[in-house]
Amino acid sequence: MGCTPNASHSPVFLLLGFSRARISPNLLFLLFLAIYLATIMGNVTLVLLISRDSRLHSPMYYLLRGLSVTDMGLSTVTLPQLLAHLVSNYPAIPAARCLAQFFFFYAFGVTDTLVISVMALDRYVAICDPLHYHSVMNRRLCARLLALSWMVSIVHTMLHVGLLLPLYWAGDAKGSVNLPHFFCDHRPLLRASCSDIHSNELAIFLEGGFLMLGPCALIVLSYVRIGATILRLPSAAGRHRAVSTCGSHLTMVGFLYGTIIWVYFQPSSQNSQEQDLVASVMYTAITPLANPFVYSLRNKDVKSA
Repeated sequence: MGCTPNASHSPVFLLLGFSRARISPNLLFLLFLAIYLATIMGNVTLVLLISRDSRLHSPMYYLLRGLSVTDMGLSTVTLPQLLAHLVSNYPAIPAARCLAQFFFFYAFGVTDTLVISVMALDRYVAICDPLHYHSVMNRRLCARLLALSWMVSIVHTMLHVGLLLPLYWAGDAKGSVNLPHFFCDHRPLLRASCSDIHSNELAIFLEGGFLMLGPCALIVLSYVRIGATILRLPSAAGRHRAVSTCGSHLTMVGFLYGTIIWVYFQPSSQNSQEQDLVASVMYTAITPLANPFVYSLRNKDVKSA
């Protein structure tokens, strides 16, 4: 696609993801407001419980607290703006704010996937080497792993923001560019650009793919070893207890990575904008909402706390 003379590096983007929704904007507003408030309340409650209750001062809960903080950030980057746009007749966002939202969304989102993979490592040590669990997965190592997750996420995000900066977008007569999405996500921004986006697509599949494959490989290898260890346990009660400690984590792994792969790692021609929108809602709104409830409802220590 060629760029017209009125193409710009910094247009105003109109986020029209729900403009054609069959549900009324007022009902969507109430729905997403309830989701956002429940997400914040659930994750804040979990963070406070883990911080205050001595029964939850273990490596697994230290990582879970980090995941809850990340989930709150992920929801806050996208949902308050969506709520404002649902009650507005002009859902506009300037280019600078759009790129800022893109940066924080990616930073929180990638950190979320990396923390999930670190939690798989924690479960591996807890089940396969329980005698050395507290000496290996100590608080210092957990803090370093969380810090490394944030560092990798920020470097990854800066690369993709840097690749977006040279792009042009051709707007209408008022300089506005329509995005069929509810926040500034990668795919819609690339689809709307009139510039050559091959380098952006290549970075998504190579660098982004590598960043996904590494954590995925860690999760798969951890659970292969965990499965082999569980099968060797002599008692059925021991096997059930070991499986129950991994059930919540496996549920969120499948949910999180499934929606990410659906949105970001299919060729553009393979999935429609409506499918992208649904998967993005699952990733940005439902997953952060589900995490505290999945981990608490399936966990005796959290329920008793």
